[in-house]
Amino acid sequence: MEVFTIAPAETRALWLIGLVPFVILVLVSGILWASITSARSARFEVSPEGLRLRGDLYGRLIPAGHLVAGAARHVNLAQMPELQPARKTMGTSFSGYQSGWFRLRNGDRALLYLTDRQKAVYVPTTEGYGVLLSPSQPEQFVAALNTVAR
Repeated sequence: MEVFTIAPAETRALWLIGLVPFVILVLVSGILWASITSARSARFEVSPEGLRLRGDLYGRLIPAGHLVAGAARHVNLAQMPELQPARKTMGTSFSGYQSGWFRLRNGDRALLYLTDRQKAVYVPTTEGYGVLLSPSQPEQFVAALNTVAR
């Protein structure tokens, strides 16, 4: 009997096999870290430009012209089940924190930065989605937002 060993693979191929899982792990860890830190540091800025969401990957400026004038309102999601998030389409969902794109129970699309379901504010837009946020002072936030929405 004769035994033959396999010909050695190129070193580059072996490095690539080891490098791909490492890169994926680093990317996933980075996204997870960004989500965790944004749960504590997200901000909502209301200005004449519109509503700027600062936080994780889903932050953006929603121009004042895209906000439905006078329609932002403070909601308690326990009393308004139709506005509760039902399904995550692209986002983050931890216990006590949801951010990103979700479908609500009423079927609407919504961009969420939600931590407190009793301090939620629902902001409809003219772009086919709503925004559901948890500002620390919901009544003051709604008043400020309704002054800039056109």
